[in-house]
Amino acid sequence: MGGSRPKSKKPFEIPKRLVFRAWRQVRANDGAPGVDGVSVAEFETDLQDNLYKVWNRMSSGERGGDRAEQAPVIIGQLGPVDLAA
Repeated sequence: MGGSRPKSKKPFEIPKRLVFRAWRQVRANDGAPGVDGVSVAEFETDLQDNLYKVWNRMSSGERGGDRAEQAPVIIGQLGPVDLAA
């Protein structure tokens, strides 16, 4: 139907702007490298692509790494989000 927006095929609806706001908070707090060892400076070298990958994995429900490497993620007022579940 004209003008209707196609439904997302992602299991989780996570706005890209939310991921960007979370990134700004990490950068402002001089966030430490993640379990993958990537620093804030390294992440910024390809920021747009890296943020897209983060958003895509989160909204797909995809988890990476071993369960032991994963920790709850705090997203604003939403509280902890266990991406490994």
